[in-house]
Amino acid sequence: MKKLPIGIQTFKDIRSDDYIYIDKTEIALDIVKSYRYVFLSRPRRFGKSLFLDTLRNIFEGKKELFKGLAIYDKWNWEETYPVIKISFGGSTKAEELINSIIYNLQQNERALNLQEEIFNREDYAIYFAELIEAAYNRYNQKVVILIDEYDKAILDNIEKVDVAKECREILKRLYTEIKNHDANIRFAFLTGVTRFSKASIFSGLNMLTDITLDERYGNVCGYTQKDLEESFKEYLNKINGDLEKIKEWYNGYYFLKDKLYNPFDILQFFDKNGLFDNYWFETGTPTFLIKLIKERNYFLPALSNLKVDKKLLSSFDIEDLDLEVILFQSGYLTIDSVEYTPFDTIEYRLKIPNREVKQSFTDFIIDKLLEDKAKTPKRVSLYKSLVDANMKEFEQSLISLFASIPYNNFVKNNIAEYEGFYASVLYAYLQSLGFDIEGEDVTNQGRIDLAVKLPDVIYLFEFKVIDEEPLSQMKEKGYYQKYLSSGRDIYLVGIVFDREKRNIKNFIWEKM
Repeated sequence: MKKLPIGIQTFKDIRSDDYIYIDKTEIALDIVKSYRYVFLSRPRRFGKSLFLDTLRNIFEGKKELFKGLAIYDKWNWEETYPVIKISFGGSTKAEELINSIIYNLQQNERALNLQEEIFNREDYAIYFAELIEAAYNRYNQKVVILIDEYDKAILDNIEKVDVAKECREILKRLYTEIKNHDANIRFAFLTGVTRFSKASIFSGLNMLTDITLDERYGNVCGYTQKDLEESFKEYLNKINGDLEKIKEWYNGYYFLKDKLYNPFDILQFFDKNGLFDNYWFETGTPTFLIKLIKERNYFLPALSNLKVDKKLLSSFDIEDLDLEVILFQSGYLTIDSVEYTPFDTIEYRLKIPNREVKQSFTDFIIDKLLEDKAKTPKRVSLYKSLVDANMKEFEQSLISLFASIPYNNFVKNNIAEYEGFYASVLYAYLQSLGFDIEGEDVTNQGRIDLAVKLPDVIYLFEFKVIDEEPLSQMKEKGYYQKYLSSGRDIYLVGIVFDREKRNIKNFIWEKM
């Protein structure tokens, strides 16, 4: 049984020491033959570093490592290239960034046997430029440049706008040297989590080809269902793995090719003998995202029915952070489907990728946004009341839920003034239960605030913070009609909230 490559991002180690390797070399071959300057964005722990190291070994001509892989008899292994690889994978603070760059360059200087050259090691950009020129002259061959986690320093300081801007300008100057030495460069590949606009960080690299949402390269990182069933067959047999449950928990990432698994999840899952847990989520806490949600009074149900323009996902800037874009690029949302507008523009419908993210993210929201450390009893009562269609118990569960929200969540801002807050609270709890939920569910007559779909019953919610009958609009406009053919019971639920008491004032329901 081949070993699980947990924490191993070095291609040579994986190939030399009998680890499982999912062959990405056919994709790599296509990329290096088609382009000179390439950019790829993927969420953390998705296999970017390993792919980058695979490229490194291809250009360095390590033919023996590729035996049995797709690229083996399709690449000229006799022609090798000097490679400069820079990684910002470690924790990089603003004041340390320049030192980190210089350290990376020194490592490359030694790896390329250029210690006898005279470099300006005091100025990181000049040092980088001189290193490119020296490598080109020493080996009489164009240079390959690979940059991993290009945005790490910016993301580490994303809450400190001034510091993040400082990091951006430092990196901008570094990356500009790539274009300045175009004549000496065979290939460059940059990867990270975010897609900052070319104007903000890649102004000198306007020839950069972004393959992030190119369907031809959608599977460049991550595991497909076929990869799981074939490469991990022995592990699946060992744990008698339930393929549908594994898919529900960890599959669902989509970059326009196949539905994908995050490699980190799968490796940890098999290492823990088939224990379902929140492996990927626990490697990074989205505290900054929760801060944005709170500051902007974000309507959380919108996350389950979110459509964004293609341009919106293409990039963002420090000065204009867009929550939906960050959630997508960070891996908390993924593409569900692609749609074309009447204006022939592309629109992406987004969704939470899988059960792990759905459960973990909403739990985190409940912990941080609502400060609820005793959420389990509330979830149990909510779950049972909805499954049993016990509306009286459901009402009491909601009253208990809203009564538990800390008072300071109300006094610090105006959230009590709009129904979106209450809808967001309920959404977070129901989402963490694993229900099929659609926020702002569209009908031909308008929008339903929240639709909760169970195997035998559908609940349609309307929320109000003013004294008006909440069911009248739902009934008059026939919001429920799109579900009549489902064969399930349909309940209309109208909830009026009291601003003063910060709880339910009126709870009305009707079975259709």
